[in-house]
Amino acid sequence: LASALIATALAVLFNELRLHSQGLSSISAGDAVRLINQGAVVVDVREKSSFNSEHIVDSRRVTTDELLAGAADKLKKKKAVLLVCDRGTQSARAAAALRKSGIENVFSLKGGIAAWRQENFPVVSNANGS
Repeated sequence: LASALIATALAVLFNELRLHSQGLSSISAGDAVRLINQGAVVVDVREKSSFNSEHIVDSRRVTTDELLAGAADKLKKKKAVLLVCDRGTQSARAAAALRKSGIENVFSLKGGIAAWRQENFPVVSNANGS
């Protein structure tokens, strides 16, 4: 059991190093789950109505403009940050901009919330719209 845990940790570490060395910022839904399980902060950059309709459990809603204007500094820099949008394009642009500003541990969900749903991963909604 201990060796399986070590092997899993090494696989996650290897994957993180591979992504970092290649400069990739978009990751698949499966890799996103692993990142979340490692304690990543999930930031949803979609409009409020889309976020309220459905979002990843425990995700925070922050607009792209807020991220680029300094909200990213409030996110824990030691933890990975996973950006989510509808199809992956808006979050990929935001991730690239944040990486250029010096925040290295930021990733975008490739395919966005649509890819997340396609993998049948759970989403929640804010029924009250808040």
